[in-house]
Amino acid sequence: MFFNIVLVSPQIPQNTGNIARLAAATKSVLHLIEPIGFSLSNRYMKRAGLDYWEHLEIHRHLNFANFEKIANMERAVFLSSKVEKPYWENNYQKGDFLIFGSETKGIDQEVMEKYQKQSLTIPQYNDHVRCLNLANSASIVLYEAIRQNREEMNLGK
Repeated sequence: MFFNIVLVSPQIPQNTGNIARLAAATKSVLHLIEPIGFSLSNRYMKRAGLDYWEHLEIHRHLNFANFEKIANMERAVFLSSKVEKPYWENNYQKGDFLIFGSETKGIDQEVMEKYQKQSLTIPQYNDHVRCLNLANSASIVLYEAIRQNREEMNLGK
């Protein structure tokens, strides 16, 4: 296992399916925090990652509080469009939890306040775009974390 990708209340099955494929391809663990806005048997989600499910380690959590009990929250990084510090200024470590909010609501304000020092953003340079796609955001941040740790993970250049 390299990293943990955490989706809080994902709403769009295609995004979750694409992130499941990303997790499988990078030997990362996928965590899904309920409520989830679709069935995991949804055909669109399975189409996005069906042939990768056997290579995926996936965990479901009833809610964020239950997730906090099992995760090392000191190793958690929260991604939000509502903070200023860019994701590339973080020093990622193998095993970190990269936490992304739902496509429609992001991460709860209460959670963001509690973990504000661990919150990062992917800068956007066009004020007319609300936010990036969830699957794209997970890919951007995960590959920066991998880039920073490629030697320790024996991945070469």
